[in-house]
Amino acid sequence: MPHENYLSCIEACHACTVACHHCAASCLREPEVEAMKRCIALDLDCAETCAYAAAMMARDSQYARAICALCAKVCEECGTECAKHEAQHCQECARACQECAQVCRAMA
Repeated sequence: MPHENYLSCIEACHACTVACHHCAASCLREPEVEAMKRCIALDLDCAETCAYAAAMMARDSQYARAICALCAKVCEECGTECAKHEAQHCQECARACQECAQVCRAMA
């Protein structure tokens, strides 16, 4: 099955999607929500990009590698932003983003 070639990247993308959704929801509960706006926006962009990349890989799309390159870029930016915040959910998201970026970059 062609998608097996992408399995580790698909798994990293799914983990990052979950971490980003959790981070965005948790950021909305922070006392200083205004200060978390960029983090939330990047979380949502990253979650959508990771989900899209996983879907493209699952169906062995000819565009999978190009989407993985974009995914790596979005994950890097999201991870950098999340790392700026001390909240545990942001730190966990930053780690998931950094791992996903690394795996996607290798896939691209």
